[in-house]
Amino acid sequence: MAQPADALVVGGGVIGLAAGYRLAERGAAVVLVDSGRRGASWAAAGMLAPVSEAAFGEDELTRLNLAAVPAFRALAAELADRTGLPVGLRTEGTLAVAFNADDRVALDRLTDFRTGLGLRTERLTGQAARALEPYLAAGVRGGVLAADDLSVDNRRYLATLRAAAEAAGVRFVAAEVSGLLQDRAGAVTGVRTATGEELRAGTVVLCGGASTAALLPVPVQPVKGQILRLAVPAQLRSAGEVLTHTVRGLVRGSEIYLVPRADGEVVVGATSEQQGHDTGVTAGGVYELLRNAYELLPISSEFAFVEACAGSRPGTPDNGPILGRVGDGLVVATGHYRNGILLSALTADAVAALVAGEPAAAVWRPFGPDRFAGDRTGSSAQPAVPA
Repeated sequence: MAQPADALVVGGGVIGLAAGYRLAERGAAVVLVDSGRRGASWAAAGMLAPVSEAAFGEDELTRLNLAAVPAFRALAAELADRTGLPVGLRTEGTLAVAFNADDRVALDRLTDFRTGLGLRTERLTGQAARALEPYLAAGVRGGVLAADDLSVDNRRYLATLRAAAEAAGVRFVAAEVSGLLQDRAGAVTGVRTATGEELRAGTVVLCGGASTAALLPVPVQPVKGQILRLAVPAQLRSAGEVLTHTVRGLVRGSEIYLVPRADGEVVVGATSEQQGHDTGVTAGGVYELLRNAYELLPISSEFAFVEACAGSRPGTPDNGPILGRVGDGLVVATGHYRNGILLSALTADAVAALVAGEPAAAVWRPFGPDRFAGDRTGSSAQPAVPA
């Protein structure tokens, strides 16, 4: 039987890769098990938006997201230094715009709330918003700039994380995990794969996103998001970037956002659908995204259509992640919903601390797995899969 690893990470998205890398970088023998299916990390837009994502009633999540920014910046620099590969980090910020008086009232209300939290925002007239982004629709009535928001090329980030993890000594196993292994005392000792193979470790770290609930009774539900990738033609790019900021707007009650990449790609997202684990692309979803992108940025009708894809974001009842120890030998890090990429570095640091028997940073305290105990899901977040 192979020597047990110090840590076995389940899940190869940004959370699992970042956790695996950080554990290995700190000297642990790490095995990462992943099915190889492309998930939410692959289909993401790459927004790192602690300011423009700050919502009423989510003060603790906002504090967590703000704490994640310096951790992400530090990890991005570390990865670039270790691998020589860029992650496509952009720092221009997010420009949220309003099309009519009602949109402007709603945006002003959110801005007042965010300013009250001490977040940096700048109100702009429609003319000032178009001065920042000249190709915006003429009907834009005003906007708010969140200069502290960032964005990243999610696929470059994934590739860089994997390269860094491999270089740090993480061993990758391509397999579907079907269950947890436990000893007679109930401590988790490893995992069983769909082919019956048993992999042992001192600590198992569940980072399976929307599929985590298949292994552990936590209230994580898939929220489908369809997303488009468009390419700005060379003749338009010759005069400079068509879009520099992430731009968000409300069109017919649906939020639309456009995230530029340095290579001329623009990501358009995203639908939000309760469709279980279905990740099929629909004609209606593509139509809605293209129509709303055109209303926000009319020149987008001249962009080349590159790709439509979908992923399942791991949502929770309070929109916050789930992170902590669950009994002996098991750590869970899931439920990051819309903030997985942003929180990946901070999550990796927390996982490394928990595996070492140390507490996670204080900002994580509201997000433990036991906060849902006794709710209508009946989740006790206790492993119940016998060896």
